[in-house]
Amino acid sequence: MPATEPTERTAPVITFENVVKRFGDHTVLDHLNFEVRKGERVTLIGPSGSGKTTILRLVMTLEDLTDGFIYINGEPFTYEMRNGRRVERRPKDVAKVATKIGMVFQQFNLFPNMTVLENIIEAPVHVLGKSKGEAVTRAKELLDLVGLADKVDAHPSRLSGGQQQRVAIARALAMDPEILLLDEVTSALDPELVGEVLGVLRNIAENTDITMLIVTHEMQFAQEVSHRVLMFDQGRIIEDAEPSVMFTNPQEKRTKDFLQAVL
Repeated sequence: MPATEPTERTAPVITFENVVKRFGDHTVLDHLNFEVRKGERVTLIGPSGSGKTTILRLVMTLEDLTDGFIYINGEPFTYEMRNGRRVERRPKDVAKVATKIGMVFQQFNLFPNMTVLENIIEAPVHVLGKSKGEAVTRAKELLDLVGLADKVDAHPSRLSGGQQQRVAIARALAMDPEILLLDEVTSALDPELVGEVLGVLRNIAENTDITMLIVTHEMQFAQEVSHRVLMFDQGRIIEDAEPSVMFTNPQEKRTKDFLQAVL
């Protein structure tokens, strides 16, 4: 069933509220505010160093907020206000919310000593507490979805880069995430392998209601799968538009210059 088009009334799944991220004296994100609604696919574009990947790493708790708040389904994620003070949430509360979030990285990060099947069932069994039988059944469904049903018993070293990335996508989906984060998932691939991975992601976008937050330099892919595209520069959103507008009639000169350089 195709994904439904989010509306203004759809509840936000991810909310950034006055988010600041600094590394030393360098401000990467500067009082950032935006929302991603349920079922929405939002792509972040912009020059390297503009803060796009940092956003994904904050949602994955791989980086700590300097200031501000992130909410997942309206619930404070890593920080909350308590007795008038901004305080960290308990690790077990953060971990509970984090199970709703999956991420596919630039690098595949598969366990080399495990088979494809073992890589996919590891987290569902040990983190979600699924039975091995249930996890295996779901893993085989997902391998079929990503076109690798015949690679169940293969080890990562026997797979191409594109195949490894498709396994990584299946592994993320095996956690049944509400939110899927995609960080330049084709940047480590040889050019001839990019299409097979983007094809899998298009299929997922068209046939699920998973909320997606995407960082990519593949502008054609961004045009095809996104409901919204956000243009970043120096830690701020400078333009937020539907793909049909962003890629044909951007309003900001910085956006126009960037797209002219990459298209």
